[in-house]
Parts: sequence; C-alpha cells; structure tokens
Amino acid sequence: MAQTGKTRSRAGKKASATKKTAKTSGGRKTASNKTRKRAASKPASGTDKQARSRGPFLWRAAKALISLAIWGVIALTAVLVYYGWTLPDVTGIDKDDPRGAGFAVIDSNGDLVARTGTVHGDHVTLADLPPYLPEALIAIEDRRFHDHPGVDVIGLARAAWTNLLAGGVRQGGSTLTQQLAKNLFLSPDRTLRRKIQEVLLAVWLESNLSKDQILEIYLNRVYLGAGAYGIDAAARTYFGKPASDVTLFQAAVLAGLPKAPSRYNPVADPELAAQRAAIVLNAMVANGVLTQAQADAAKRPTVPVVRADTRGRYGRYFADWVVGRAADIAGGSSRDLVIATTLEPGLQHLAEKVVAQHLPAIKKAGASQTALIAMRPDGAVVAMVGGSDWQKTQFNRAVHAYRQTGSTFKYFAYLAALEAGLTPDTMIDPRDGTIGDWTPRDFGKTPDHPVSLRDGFAKSLNTVSVAVAEKAGRSKVIDLAHRLGITSDLSPDRSLALGVHGVTLIELTGAYATLPNRGDAVLPYGITRIAERGGETLYVRPPRDTAAVLAPDVARTMHSLLASVIEYGTGKNAQIGRTAGGKTGTSQDYRDGWFVGYTPDLVVGVWIGNDDGSPTKRITGGGLPARMWGAFMKAATDGLPDSPMPFPKPKLFGGLFSFGEGGDSEGGSTVEESERIDTIQENSGRR
Repeated sequence: MAQTGKTRSRAGKKASATKKTAKTSGGRKTASNKTRKRAASKPASGTDKQARSRGPFLWRAAKALISLAIWGVIALTAVLVYYGWTLPDVTGIDKDDPRGAGFAVIDSNGDLVARTGTVHGDHVTLADLPPYLPEALIAIEDRRFHDHPGVDVIGLARAAWTNLLAGGVRQGGSTLTQQLAKNLFLSPDRTLRRKIQEVLLAVWLESNLSKDQILEIYLNRVYLGAGAYGIDAAARTYFGKPASDVTLFQAAVLAGLPKAPSRYNPVADPELAAQRAAIVLNAMVANGVLTQAQADAAKRPTVPVVRADTRGRYGRYFADWVVGRAADIAGGSSRDLVIATTLEPGLQHLAEKVVAQHLPAIKKAGASQTALIAMRPDGAVVAMVGGSDWQKTQFNRAVHAYRQTGSTFKYFAYLAALEAGLTPDTMIDPRDGTIGDWTPRDFGKTPDHPVSLRDGFAKSLNTVSVAVAEKAGRSKVIDLAHRLGITSDLSPDRSLALGVHGVTLIELTGAYATLPNRGDAVLPYGITRIAERGGETLYVRPPRDTAAVLAPDVARTMHSLLASVIEYGTGKNAQIGRTAGGKTGTSQDYRDGWFVGYTPDLVVGVWIGNDDGSPTKRITGGGLPARMWGAFMKAATDGLPDSPMPFPKPKLFGGLFSFGEGGDSEGGSTVEESERIDTIQENSGRR
C-alpha cells in the first residue's frame, strides 16, 4: 500500500511535470507566434523587396517580347507579301533577250570601224562552252552555287565577317541567282526594297529553273563591258572568236569581268585584266576545278589578251551617224546588226589627221570646235569628223549643228540669178544692194562703180550679193536652196543672201555636190547595206533615179564662178593645183568660218567655231577653213590624175552654145563666156 502510494505520488509528480512541460511548451509556442506576428508587422528588407518585385517585371517583359515577335512576324509577312505582289513580270525569262540591237559598223573595204550600242552575240548553251568557262565564273562569283537555294546564308555571313575585318566593303554576298534577278528585273538602286525583291526573285528562280538553266541564262545575259551582253558577245568583242573557242586564260579574263566590267576591260587595261584573271585561276584551284600547275600554266598565255583590231577605233562620229539611221531602218530587231557603209578608211584617217594638225591654230584663234565632211559627188559620205574630240563630246557638228553659213549661202543666190538670165559678165551696181534704209557692209572697201557678177562673187562682196538676190527674187533663192537639199526654214529677209539662217554642214556640202554630180540632186548617205550578223539582210540601198535640179549650162557657169573664188578671190588659200571650185563663208562677228568646195571626184566642207556661238578672234572662211580644206584635198587627190568637170560639151547653135538635153534653159552662155569658163578651168588646174 505504501509502495502504491509512493507510486501514485511519483505518477502524480510525473503528471505534474508533464503538465508543466506542456505548459512551458505551450508558452514557447505562444511566444513563437507572437514573434512571427511581430516580425510580420515589421517592414521587409531591400533584398526581399527586389526578389518579390522581379517576378512580375520578368513576366511583363516576356509578354512584351512575345507580342513584339508576333507583330514582327506579321510585319515581315506583310512586307514580303507587298514586295512579292509588286515583283516585276518574270515570265519568259528563258526566251530571247528583248534588248535593242547592237551594231558593228564596217567601212567600204569590209573592215570593222566601230562597235556601238549593245552587242549580244550568239545564244550559247553549256554544252557549247568549254567546261572551264562556267566553272571559272562559279569559282570567282559564287563558289557554293550548286549548294544554296538562291540565297547563300553562309556566303553572306562570310562576306559580312570579311568586310567587318577590312573595315569596308571588300566582298559581296550576292549569289549568281541574285545577280541574275537584279540585272534582269531590278534597278541598280541600293535600297531595302530592291534587296528584298532580289532575294524573293532569286528564290523564285531557284524553285522554277534548274541550276544549269540559271547558269545558262546568266552567261547569255550578263553585261561584260564594251557594250557586250553575254559571254559570246564578249568573246567576239575582246578576242575575235566565239565563246566556244576561248582558252583557259581568256575564260578567266571573261569570268573576272562581272565584278567591274569597265575596270577589268582587257581593252582599257590589259595589265589589270590579266591580274584579275590570275585571281580567277587561283579561285578555280581553291574550288578544286584546276590543279595549281594548270593554273600557273594558264597565267602565261601564248596568245595576246586582246586581238589587235579592237584597239584604236576611228570614225566614231561617222559610226554614231549611221547607227542612228540604221536603228530607224532596222526597227525593233534585237539581233546584232552589221552596217556596211561608204566610209573610206584612208580618207577618214586623213580627215582626223588634218583636224588634229589644225587644232592648235584653231584654239589659238579663239575657237574650240571644228567639223569636216567629205563625200563623193553622188552623196556617198567617205569621211566625217564631227568635233575636235569625240571622247569629250559626242555631239556631231557635221550633221546636227545649225549654224549661220555666211557667204557660202551666196552660192544659192548666184545660182538663182543665173537661172533668171544673168551671166558672169552682167554688171552689178553695189548701190543696188541698199534696201530702204539698210545697206550691207562689205569686208573691205565697197567699190564705187559697177562690178561684174563674177568679180562680185569671187571677192564675196555683200552689197553685190544682196543686189543679185534682189534681181533673182528672194523667194527664188529659197526655192533653189530647198531644191538642192537644204531643209532649214528660210525666210525671205533682205539679208537672206548673206547666210543669216542656220544650215548644217552635211546639207550645205551636199548642195555643193550638185555641180560635180552633173546638176543632179544629191542626198548624202552613209549606209549601203544592213544585215543581221550571220543572218538575214534587212536593207540594201536601192539605186536612185537621177533627178536633174540644175540645167547643165547653169551648173557649168556656176562652177566657173566657184573656180574664180579659188583662182583669185577669197579662197586663194584653198588652191591645190588642179580643177576645183569652192566658196568661203564668215558669219556675223566672226562666229563661224566655212569653206565648202569640190574637185570633179570629191566634195568637202569645213566649219570652225564655238558651240555657244561666241565670236572667234576674227576667223574668216578664207583663212583656217580654206587652209584645212586645201590640206585635206591636196593629200586626198595626191597622185591622182586631174580631170575636167563632168559637164557636157557645148555645141554652137546660132551664135549660142547649147549643152544638149536641158541646155535650152534661160541664161545659156555665149561663145565669149564659154571660152572664159574654159580658161578659168585650165588656170585653176595649173595652181
């Protein structure tokens, strides 16, 4: 019992201890809760605050980026759709090239004078070419051509890295397909629009054409300098052979051209072209197309880079003139055209030489330009220089410049007077040149007595010439000028005979050619035949029916007057020691100097002046122009026999000479006058 009590007593103590412990524990729990409540009521530290706010910010940024990406994709899609919708029409890309014709101008001997316009050559297939030619192009322009889908991302990255290291553009990333798209369909503008369209077109081409088709079209359309479009045209232009026959070195030269056709043009700089070709050959080695030994051997060509006759082209003013006329005749032909012409190379080279020799004197005399044209009596143009330097200005002053003709226009006034019945011996009073209150001024002293029509013409007296035009009738003078080929608008001014209206050198020279052409009309021409290269003949100049515009006696008498100019008049500087006739001309304030004249076989016109019409330092037609004419004509006729003018021999009928058919026109020459004409012709042949 006692033990039981003790036991209970111990148990009670344990229970009491347990309660205390529980109470203590409960007290601690309560204290812990209070502590947490106190802690919760205190402000959070800075680190906790940043951690708490970072979550919502990152979520908002993610949502913004996702939204931006979605709108970016939408915008990019819209841009691609828009630029894709506005792409140019690419159908028919594999058809014949629609560009205009290119022209090869050949002289009267059949030799090349110049190439102008675009030159296309023959269409070639890959099977037509030596394998190394397309491989050379791929190696230097697009070595991953067979691996990319039109746009070479790896190539773009490599080009960007290379350019970044170089600090500038050193390498391009465009593929051959992109180049084809750009060259055929797009402008050269460096804009985002053009670049996007270029990429879209490249992808379209790759999805619709095979690699071989793309390469073939590229080779036939790429511009390679000197007006040559396509590999065959370039091979013919630079090497005088079709593309199928080019050597490995020549193929490398051609493949190096697309990057900069003008810079690497083997005509302009053979040295630089050869250096570029070496780079192409090294690229072929890197591409596994050639061995190093083959490339090294090809770098030492045994044939010239450029055929000899592609250098030193001449007659460019003439070539431009006939090409302009041929374009009208050929219509819309897209083939290369060959233009056979009347140009005589010996005379053309002579014309250019004479002009070059006189340029220092021309410039010293205050003029900057000159023109010279030579033609046969039927109008066949055999030489033409349209300015002092074709490289500086291609404006052709022999054909397109309308200039005051000065006294060379008196030719028409005196012809009209002869047709009206006046003769070289008709006496003209200079005072008859006064019209109302206007009196023309003469270069020297005006005679105070009547002078013969011959002397008035030989000495180029303005007063006498105006009086002659009044006697003939101004309208008759205009009609006669138009009849002889002058197309300019001419008004019947009182100064008409003094050459105040603008006329071209080619028309004026053609009008003078009427005399050695037996009085028949002359229409200057330069083309005899036009044909597609290796193909159809498009044009052959038909034989022209002769149309007499001057009676033989009038033509013969007019020649005697023109011979007097050279014999003892203002044209003495043009004396060449053989039968010839001509006329000087000087416009107002010495703005233009002219000399137009002929022998029985050749007609030549010379003009000197300034394009802006400013006065020269007193250039007159009897000075530099006459000397230039004489220098050219003397050299052109050197070694040739002198011959008389081709007029019919007169027959005596009742005291008057008749000249056969058409010789009964008014103004037939008398026996005395005919003998004087013969004397003038003989004298002009001695000096």
